[in-house]
This record gives sequence, C-alpha cells and structure tokens, in this order.
Amino acid sequence: MFHEIPKTLPETPLLDQVNNPEQLRALDESQLPQLARELREFLLYSVGQTGGHFGAGLGVVELTIALHYMFNTPEDRLVWDVGHQAYPHKILTGRRERMSSLRQKDGLAAFPKRDESEYDTFGVGHSSTSISAALGMAIAARAKGEKRRAVAVIGDGSMTAGMAYEAMNHAADVKANMLVILNDNDMSISRSVGGLSNYLAKVLSSRTYHHIREGSKKVLNVIPHAWELARRTEEHVKGMVIPGTLFEEMGFNYIGPIDGHDLPMLVHTLKNMRDLEGPQFLHVVTQKGKGFNPAEQDPIGYHAITKLEPKAKQLPKIVAPKKPKYANVFGQWLYDMAAADERLLGITPAMKEGSDLIRFADHFPERYFDAAIAEQHSVTLAAGMACEGLKPVVAIYSTFLQRAYDQLIHDVAVQKMDVLFAIDRAGMVGEDGPTHGGCYDIAYLRCVPGMVVMTPGDENETRQLLSTGYLHNGPASVRYPRGTGPGVKISTDLEPLPIGKGEIRRKGNRIALLVFGTLLGNALEAAESLDATVANMRFVKPLDEALVRELAASHELLVTIEEGCIAGGAGSGVMEYLQRQEINVPVLNLGIPDHYIEAASHKEQLAQCGLDKMGIISSVRDRMERIELKSFSLGKKATATSALG
Repeated sequence: MFHEIPKTLPETPLLDQVNNPEQLRALDESQLPQLARELREFLLYSVGQTGGHFGAGLGVVELTIALHYMFNTPEDRLVWDVGHQAYPHKILTGRRERMSSLRQKDGLAAFPKRDESEYDTFGVGHSSTSISAALGMAIAARAKGEKRRAVAVIGDGSMTAGMAYEAMNHAADVKANMLVILNDNDMSISRSVGGLSNYLAKVLSSRTYHHIREGSKKVLNVIPHAWELARRTEEHVKGMVIPGTLFEEMGFNYIGPIDGHDLPMLVHTLKNMRDLEGPQFLHVVTQKGKGFNPAEQDPIGYHAITKLEPKAKQLPKIVAPKKPKYANVFGQWLYDMAAADERLLGITPAMKEGSDLIRFADHFPERYFDAAIAEQHSVTLAAGMACEGLKPVVAIYSTFLQRAYDQLIHDVAVQKMDVLFAIDRAGMVGEDGPTHGGCYDIAYLRCVPGMVVMTPGDENETRQLLSTGYLHNGPASVRYPRGTGPGVKISTDLEPLPIGKGEIRRKGNRIALLVFGTLLGNALEAAESLDATVANMRFVKPLDEALVRELAASHELLVTIEEGCIAGGAGSGVMEYLQRQEINVPVLNLGIPDHYIEAASHKEQLAQCGLDKMGIISSVRDRMERIELKSFSLGKKATATSALG
C-alpha cells in the first residue's frame, strides 16, 4: 500500500525487462504479482510528474497484466472503454519511456489512439463505445476467416449508457466470438465477491462445464421442453448466488463476479474463457485507486490529478484570492435561481462534480437528477419535464452534447420546449485533446431553428446570460469554457440581458473585431495595437444584425473571433447576413481551423490557432496589407484607364 506519490523514479527491475506484451508473456506466472507491484509504483510516479487520469489506472493494473498475458495482443484485439484506465496498458506496450510526455504537445495522448500504437486498436475518449467496436472487429475476423479474439473492457459507469446494451443485444443476435469484461470499480452491480463466487466462476468458466452444458443441450433438445426446463433451472441457480441473470438473458455466458486484484484468479479465468465460442461476459470487481491509500479513500477526488510541483525554496509570495472557474459561476447561479424559482430542475449526465452541481444537489436533492452516462436520455428527460411546465436546466459538456444531437433537435427544438443548456468546456480544453474539445457546438446549434445561442465574454456575463436563457420561453444555450476567466466582479442578481443585443467595448478606426465569447480579453489587448473597434457580440443567434450593419458601414474590415470551428460558426453567420443584405465589406474569420487540435496546453492551442493576442494582430495586419495593396492596384488601374480615356 502506497501512502504518497513517489518523487523519484522507483526501482523496477522486473518491469525494466518488459517493453512489450511478448516479453510479458515470456515471464513465469509466479512473477506477475511482483510485476503488478512495480507497475503500480511506476504509474504513481509517472502520473505524479505529468498529471492525468489516476484512480482508474491504479484499479486495473492486475487486469491489464492478465489480459496481455493471456491474449496474443495485438493480434487479439483489446478495446478499452473511455480510456481513463489505459495508462498501465500504455506502459506495457512500448511507451514507458514516453510517459513523461503524456498530455503534452507532441507527446502521448491521454487516451488510446490508433496512430500512436498498434496495441491501441480503437481510439476513444467518450464512453460506452468499446462493445460496439469489439463486436465490429469480431464480425470482421469471422468474415475474413481469421482466428483472433476481440475483448472489450468496459466500466460500470459506461454500462449506464444505452449504446452498451444495443451492442450486447446485437452481439448475441449474431453469436459473435467476443469477450466483454465489466470492470466494476464502484460495486454498483454487486458486492458478492468472495470464496463462493470465485469458486463458481472457476467452475462456470471451465471447459469441462462448457462441454457438459453443450452436450446436455444436444441430448435434451430431443425431449420436448426438457432443455428449456434445464436452462431455466441453471439460470435460477446462478441468479441466487451471482448477479448475471440480465446478461444471460441477453445471450451472453456470464462468469463472475471475481476479484480483479487476484492475479492467479484472473489468469485462470481468462485462460478458461479465451477459446469459448459465442458471446462471453466476465464480471470483474476492482477498487478505483487500488494500492494508493488517498485514492482508495477518495476515488472521486483522485479520478485525475495535476502534476506535482517542486516545493518552493523560499517563502511563498502573497497571492491574490483564487478566481472562480466558469463552472463555479454556473453552480452558484443554478443554486440562486433554484432558490428563486421552485420550477427549476437540474439534470446532468454523470458530471455532478465537473459541472459543479454539488451545492445545488445538496440543498435541492429532490430537484437534482444525475442521469448517468446517458446524454440522449438526459435531453429527452428534460423535454418531458418541460412538457409539464417545469424549467429544466441541462448541465453538459460541449463534447458530450454532440451525442444527444438528435434528441436536441427532435425532442426539444422541434417541439419548442423550454429547456436551457448550460454548455461547459466550450472551446479547446488543453491536455485532453480533440475527443474532449468543445469546438463544434456553435456550428451545430446555430443551424437549429428556434435555438438561442449565447456566448458570454466573461464570468459576469455568463451569469447574466444564464438568466437570459432561463427566462426565455423556448430552447436556449449558454456556452462557457473550462477554467477561470479574467476575474471581473460578478453580480448577485438574476437579471437577464436583452436577447440579440451586443455592445461596443472599445471604439477604434478602420478595423472592427466582432468577438463571440471569452476571447474578448485577447481581442481587447490586440485592439490596443491595432486601434480597432471591439464589439462584444454575446449572441450568435439571434445575431445583432443592427450592430453588424453599423460596423460594416463604418469600418474597412470586419474580423470575427470565436473559440469554435470556423466552418459554419459565428463568423459564417455574420457573412451570411452581409450577403443577404448585399453589404460588400471584407471579412476575416478567426477561429479553430478545419482540423483536429491535438493535446497541448490551452495557451499553446490558442497560439496554434492564431487566437492569442499576437495571432490576432498578425492575421489582421496581414489582411489589411492585402486590402491596401488591392486598393492601390485598383487605384492605379483607374488612373491609367482615365488617362487613356
């Protein structure tokens, strides 16, 4: 048991000999517990240096070793769900020396990534995709006549999403040769782990039992109703001591639950199950944060950690009070509005802590709904509540709202339901990379009829626009980024802003910067060097058309700025309006370009996209030079034509 994160590289003599799964499989089985101890200690040290997902990886050390030991990876396909738990997998598959680059620019990705390693069979980031992907691989193996196995490792949290059950239903229908491993690290399905269940798992996974079962099926099938009676008897006996009846009913051969930290048991069970035909289901119970006492005591707090910073050698300087994160601004607003309006209900798909619904949930438990990892259900649940005159607020990350787009359109927008979407993690999110970036919500919301799309410029506007969206009768959304803002004073009232109205923050000449969102600070800094006008647009939809028209009439160049994709984004909306009005003015769109932005710090990502102060200045000056050059050329041509005339 470790009580603190190692600050120096630990000695790992056995792990040093294992650079790939082939070398792992060359070890004697008796050496595996030592390897697990060394792997867990190295993982503690490594994540302490880089930060990252923590508890889940500690919980699957033994399972990861057993899987690579018993399956011929990468020929056998191993698919991790979400990927929070994949760090031990990365260490054992040739990436140990690069772990210090994890979640950094040009470094290892935070999640499995196909072009990073042949052992990463499927790129992930969102939950509940593993069974579908592994099923596709199993079907492909059958079609190609290849004898390889497909294994999906899915957590109990991910099993709350409907997609997992859709895939299992299909797997049973096509009788796929695949293994689904449920990593139950919250004991949310069962606590019956012990001698009896381990013994039953050994028996039920054995080839002898499997052959007897299949032989009995053939014999009893000739006797009317005999096999059905035997099957039901077996099912009820299993159901009395193990919780697998649901999975058996879905067509899987259920084994477990077994202790996921008992390496000999894991190896023995996987050896038995490896070559069984048809859909197999192994229920493994693990402990999140296993082996690190603080993480075992607080699995939520240690889900992920920031890197350990060296202690200062001198007395620390007096620092200013910490600024609230945008999520904290939302959490406070939600609590205040709930206290003022008893119709408010709060919904989140498993993001209570991340979206800061903690205080709201504690004070209004009967009005708080965690729908688990079920984004589609969350949105339609809100629509149903709105049908009955209540005021649901859906707190959801931008990247996760993508998964409920059909429900957003059909169940909320088409029916003009009174639902407010509080969209967290809008824009780029730094080290978690492209799977978690909220780059597309402006574009995919802007095209939905009747949807109000708001982009506050700072913390106080976030609160004001949340009130605006809540008090609006119909679907509305407010997007805000990860992290903190500029630190403006936040009002305590719940007053809304006028819908569809922006404001001028700075008056300048020739150039107008039209800012949608929290890049307002960067734009204001750039405007000082450019002597540009800065408009805080606030609303993508409805667009402040009067303000756009006014700026187009008084400036030589309009520059739209947003931390969202350029294609179809807020800037596109400005250009569409100008074209409809036949207003001919040059427009420069600044935003996220048409490619995925890989992991880096948020500051590095902004610089990469030209959205920091210097990037904005450079892009605007370059465009103005071309405008002036074109104007000069046209002037010379006009003079020459006049002389000839």
